[in-house]
Amino acid sequence: MEIAYLQTPIGFAEFRGDENGLASVSVFDDKKPIGIIPEVLEDAIYQFKEYFEGSRKEFDLKLNPSGTDFQKKVWDALLEIPFGKTISYLELSKRLGDVKAIRAVASANGKNPLWIVVPCHRVIGTNGDLTGYAGGLHRKKWLLEHESPAKQTTLF
Repeated sequence: MEIAYLQTPIGFAEFRGDENGLASVSVFDDKKPIGIIPEVLEDAIYQFKEYFEGSRKEFDLKLNPSGTDFQKKVWDALLEIPFGKTISYLELSKRLGDVKAIRAVASANGKNPLWIVVPCHRVIGTNGDLTGYAGGLHRKKWLLEHESPAKQTTLF
């Protein structure tokens, strides 16, 4: 498994993957060593840079996350949420065919190993609140504002 790091506006991202695909992307507050990027992770780093620059709205990467069949089903559903849009945990559960599975869906959402690529940050509470985000609610807020089609300009 190869590892690479990228400094982003909201922390240091750690990429793990190999020839089978990207296995995980995590974010940390701690500074990480940015060194040589392994060839198998170059495209992921490039696409993340484009995302943070605002020129990329979708990722085109070979993914290879580890998880249960149910978790992978939830993560696949997350990939269907368009850039700049949000849905509730309840709506996600409905899309998966079982509104009673809302807690299991939320749990699988929280175990998503592919930060930003599988957009779990686009899932919010039914009342519109920002709820639960493994990377921290400040990051979830930043990501949703970054993806918002209505950009606020400053007056001063």
